[in-house]
Amino acid sequence: MDEPKVIFNQKSKMGWLMDEMTTEPTTRVRMLGGPAGAVVPALVFVGVLVWLSAAERATITGFWVGGWAAIVAGLMLTTTRRAYADSIVRGMSDKTGVVIIVAFIFAGVFGTLLEGGGLVEGLLWLGLETGLQGGAFVVLAFVLACLFAAGTGTSVGTVIAMTPVLYPTGVFLGADPTMMAVAVIAGGAFGDNIAPVSDSTISSAYTAQAEMGDVVRSRLPLSLSAAAAAAVVFAVFGGGGSVSERATSADPSAVGLVMIIPFALVILLAMRRNHIIVALAWGSVATIAIGLLAGQMSASDVFSIPATSGDSTGLVEDGISGVTGAVILVLFILALAQLLADSGLMARLLARLQSRAARGVRSAEFAIWTITLLFTVPLGANAPAILLVGPTLARPLGRAHGLAPARIANLMDCSANTVFYMLPWHNAVIVWYATVQATAGDHDLPVPSLGSAALNPYAWALIVVMLFSIFTGWNRRYAPAPDLARDEA
Repeated sequence: MDEPKVIFNQKSKMGWLMDEMTTEPTTRVRMLGGPAGAVVPALVFVGVLVWLSAAERATITGFWVGGWAAIVAGLMLTTTRRAYADSIVRGMSDKTGVVIIVAFIFAGVFGTLLEGGGLVEGLLWLGLETGLQGGAFVVLAFVLACLFAAGTGTSVGTVIAMTPVLYPTGVFLGADPTMMAVAVIAGGAFGDNIAPVSDSTISSAYTAQAEMGDVVRSRLPLSLSAAAAAAVVFAVFGGGGSVSERATSADPSAVGLVMIIPFALVILLAMRRNHIIVALAWGSVATIAIGLLAGQMSASDVFSIPATSGDSTGLVEDGISGVTGAVILVLFILALAQLLADSGLMARLLARLQSRAARGVRSAEFAIWTITLLFTVPLGANAPAILLVGPTLARPLGRAHGLAPARIANLMDCSANTVFYMLPWHNAVIVWYATVQATAGDHDLPVPSLGSAALNPYAWALIVVMLFSIFTGWNRRYAPAPDLARDEA
């Protein structure tokens, strides 16, 4: 089978993602009650999240308990303890998780340096001088997050880097705290959905055997329609507060806006196909250099020997320490996702869904979109859901009805980037909440609930857009082969 051109374009950065498709589990985990028993650990984890959230005591470190308890609960239910342990370790050492964790670290440092360099004060000055406040600033934050995520291809990197800057600025300028926080993760979802370097975009193009250029071009109308609808929601519901006295009394300065330069540099480097780590590293170096030259920070702010043992050495340490809680929690999530795969539950579920896949192009598209969405629900990352559904169901079903490879890729990707950004046990939501919580604590601001991710207007709008596209045929593309069926029912 020939590989599509996208593989050669992206292999240097994301080749590991393609290799994962053909990697069979070396062990088979057996659970009491059959493969369905693998759901129990996931339910334990979600139960702890819900319990803490309902008690208004949700913290990332508290969620660690849920991850630990889930693994122990599964150990009590397995009949192959060694295989179970191997599965947990394999999940925690998964290449996807390693890339995510490294991105966490570099994005955390970059975001902390931007904040330390005065970007918050610069954006405050911009908001006060131009009247870009309340809902208008929430829209601006959404656009900035969209640009950063589309350039870098990482939603988790976006929420880690942008939240420390955008969240306090928006709340100080009268934005609704919940909508201000949601705007950042909504922008991250947009970037994950559209960026050519996003793991979900790459995996959907690869499994559908589509050209990356065709995928991005044909996806733009879908993603931009959802983004426009989300922007309207943020404009209408993003305000309601008043400009904080802290914003006016802080005497914000326009000098902090120079930090837009490293922000733009990171996007430019990422769009020129540099690895996200390279882009974030150079962005951090540029932030330090510009901050020092502009007098926005000193060398001791970046790093210095602390006066007392245990105190922070500076901004770099603060950036790394700010993401450690999320890193540990993501390891638990990856372990539980691997268990679901190694137990055979996902394969059995997919086999049943395959046998019931409907005929007719509309129902076939709906089946591809719905099944991808269902597979994102239990998994802690969205690319694995696409890798499971793509070669086994989406590609053969789409081909049977003459759909263009890019259309098949879009059905999967525009499904995997919806509920994934709303459910509290997914890694992007966990990282977003951890970053919002830490940022709010630093500035003595209100903390939205973990469940507020369910309000993500981009995710909801993309669901509506895709349902409209599926049932009306808007943006549908067919393969050029004349002998393929194109029935409409």
